[in-house]
Amino acid sequence: GTIHLFRKSQRSLVGKLTHEFRLVAADRRSWKILLFGAINLICIGLLLMWCSSTNSIALTAYTYLTIFDLFSLVTCLISYWVMMKKPSPVYSFGFERFEVLAVFASTVLAQLGALFILKESAERFLEQPEIHTGRLLVGTFVALFFNLFTMLSIKNKPFAYVSEAASTSWLQEHVADLSRSICGIIPGLSSIFLPRMNPFVLIDIAGALALCITYMLIEINNYFAVDTASAIAIALMTFGTMYPMSVYSGKVLLQTTPPHVIGQLDKLLREVSTLDGVLEVRNEHFWTLGFGTLAGSVHVRIRRDANEQMVLAHVTNRLYTLVSTLTVQIFKDDWIRPTLSSVPIANNILNLPDHHVIPMPSLKAADNLNPVTSTPAKPSSPPPEFSFNTPGKNVSPVILLNTQTKPYGLGFNHGSAPYSSVLNQGLGIPGMGAAQGFRTGFANVPSRYGTNARGQPRP
Repeated sequence: GTIHLFRKSQRSLVGKLTHEFRLVAADRRSWKILLFGAINLICIGLLLMWCSSTNSIALTAYTYLTIFDLFSLVTCLISYWVMMKKPSPVYSFGFERFEVLAVFASTVLAQLGALFILKESAERFLEQPEIHTGRLLVGTFVALFFNLFTMLSIKNKPFAYVSEAASTSWLQEHVADLSRSICGIIPGLSSIFLPRMNPFVLIDIAGALALCITYMLIEINNYFAVDTASAIAIALMTFGTMYPMSVYSGKVLLQTTPPHVIGQLDKLLREVSTLDGVLEVRNEHFWTLGFGTLAGSVHVRIRRDANEQMVLAHVTNRLYTLVSTLTVQIFKDDWIRPTLSSVPIANNILNLPDHHVIPMPSLKAADNLNPVTSTPAKPSSPPPEFSFNTPGKNVSPVILLNTQTKPYGLGFNHGSAPYSSVLNQGLGIPGMGAAQGFRTGFANVPSRYGTNARGQPRP
């Protein structure tokens, strides 16, 4: 190949982000989002100036919802970028988890803003400043109009999915109870209020309503503390709305199995285990890869005579209805037939006339042997079938060379022996040999005839 002496330096982080932004901006669908983002930045600047001029912390808390709208627009751009990108060797499952991370970060930042408002409100209760209502109502309607227009004009796929899949907030539950009562009187409103309202639209309307009440109480009675109370209410509503979404997106990032699909997965796995040739389904793991995308892996043990491709096709067909990204590992039954293993034996061992193999037992101490049976006298010794020191296993056999060519020789010389050798071995007259060949255990017992215990002749 070509040798490049001077390679181009790798792109910096800013260069990579610029390249990816140009990739997203090339799509015409993202132009609308970029336009709304520019208008959002202008509105945020105006609202922050009006918050400073009115000295209203309630309007500041409501402005944080506009900042959250900017985060949602960025999340929508990331969603478009994910749709353009294809899986790579580094990200084999694709880039869908980036939009999950964007939703999680947006909701957590909104909750941090709510906590900051609560902290500032606690300080204002000690020393309540004067609130100017000149631009308070104007800022409220500008923020409400822009928030609703953004939420209803931009189709934000990640937040739309999370708002439906996550559990309901306490604000949605209270509004749902009120909506049932209203729909009982006016049934035509059931399509708007039921089954549950959009949480983002609901918090925008509730925050604007709290600011309107604050404006009226300050104009009528100069009751400035209501501004702090409205800020606390908006912060609590923001925290209660964003918390279920943070929990749901956090569980997706932790690769947990969604609770609403556990029953369906168990049913599919039972069906897979009853397929022809399948013996066992084990090591199954299913998790949420992205919003609405389920991934999983499973090991399937099959019979030795089963067709692997056929079983793989059936298993994939059953699970693919619920799991879009699936990895199935097929392996056959791993049982092994018992076989007799032989150990090679030396040729000289098999020549019986030349050698005699006598297995010798392991030697024990003299105090552990019974003088009668020559076996261990310990009552706690294990039975022979559980003994690990049995003769022939841990002791090498003793091989004795045979000097005779006869197969029945046991090491003794055959033939007639001279009488003198017999006497030398102590096999002659009793008491004449110095070293007897066969002796008893009683050395000082007197003979029956001849001498007494002191060696004197009997009378």
